[in-house]
Amino acid sequence: MTRPELTDSEADGAMVEVHRFSRAERWVHATTGVLVAVCIVTAAILYNGSLAVLVGNRHVVEIVHVYCGFALPVPLLAGLASVAYRTDLSRLNRFTRADWQWLRSKTRRVNATGVGKFNAGQKVNAALSAGSILVLFGTGIVMFFPDWTRLVWRTGATFVHDWFALAFGLLVVGHLFYAFNDTTAMRGMRTGWVPRWWAEREHEVWAAEVRAGSGDDEHSGSKPAP
Repeated sequence: MTRPELTDSEADGAMVEVHRFSRAERWVHATTGVLVAVCIVTAAILYNGSLAVLVGNRHVVEIVHVYCGFALPVPLLAGLASVAYRTDLSRLNRFTRADWQWLRSKTRRVNATGVGKFNAGQKVNAALSAGSILVLFGTGIVMFFPDWTRLVWRTGATFVHDWFALAFGLLVVGHLFYAFNDTTAMRGMRTGWVPRWWAEREHEVWAAEVRAGSGDDEHSGSKPAP
């Protein structure tokens, strides 16, 4: 979708950047992303006969998959030491009336009307991702320690794990699609800073909070763009 050209006020805003994500948040996102990518690639090798033959070393691939899966909650939990991370978790967990309106109205989605730091789509993605990781982690434990449970539990865990893995993989593909179609948002996650004009256009409520100095993220602020 093509955005309109910048207005004069937006052009002025292009010279100013606002802080979006702390270093801890970027570390959590990057580390989790790497672990998820390794889990997806190794899962594809384990479940695709042609790939398994091509790569070989099935036992090594399985061990890498298992330990990366077990490590997935670690960065998510370690991030809780950061105030900014906990603040943004509370934002993601807060689904407002404006979010429901955003989901129902294409006009509001295009114009980003009433959007805070995260839009409703980002909140839904975060909830589905967290839920999927929890389910995959739990079923993975049942599968990896067969002596702990009965056969029927292990069979059910395998079924649930496989289908959730497929659904989660599709969710990740969708997440990457939207990320690569909004390079400014992706730069915000990579560097922690975004242009003020982008914040005002895509997340108007959050931009107003930052501009007024009333945002509840202790790292909120602005600086001249380099």
